[in-house]
Amino acid sequence: MKALRRIEPELPVDLSPARVWYTAYGSNAHLERLGCYIRGGRPSGTARTYPGCRDPRMPSRSVAVELGGALYFATESPVWGGGRAFYDPLADGRVLARAHLVTTGQFSDIAAQEMYREPGAGIDLAEVLTRRTASLGEGRYETLVCAGQVEGLPVLTFTAPWGMRDVRWNPPSAAYVRYLADGLLSAGVWDVEAVASYVAACPGAAGHWSEEAIRGLLSG
Repeated sequence: MKALRRIEPELPVDLSPARVWYTAYGSNAHLERLGCYIRGGRPSGTARTYPGCRDPRMPSRSVAVELGGALYFATESPVWGGGRAFYDPLADGRVLARAHLVTTGQFSDIAAQEMYREPGAGIDLAEVLTRRTASLGEGRYETLVCAGQVEGLPVLTFTAPWGMRDVRWNPPSAAYVRYLADGLLSAGVWDVEAVASYVAACPGAAGHWSEEAIRGLLSG
């Protein structure tokens, strides 16, 4: 098994880094799925084709991390059907994730596609790197979060502006759960039992997805 990478809580000094750790807690934990955001394409089981990043190189590294906070499923995804994964950094708990080392431009392009915008414009990271959060809009993935740093580079993700208890939870689809859970399993840190138990306990999935059902998706 690989080692879990510890996130240093201090904010990075460099406010204009060339590279960042894009930290995926949802389906982009899966490298094949992430590849559609980077190289362009349509993931199997979805209804959307992505234009990709200006720089089509895949991450130079991906490491397993755990974020403080909670993962929950809410809203209705037109791509997958069912709920989407969201991160509440103010909630109690831990969130399993994969941090992908990408260029700042790639992070901007991935974020743009998640926000249903055209990639191509850079994001000014100064605010999120000094305040830990920054709002780019009121949409469901338009709030940036910096969890700290790994190897001196910022650990960045994006989520909704609301909290976990401010929205109605919605169970995710089988295709979405499969990508998310398999992406975490592929990190080489957590085994099938740990991943299945974690996902099954997340609000929105709890009571709808059992550990046994998730294990079945991972072995299918």
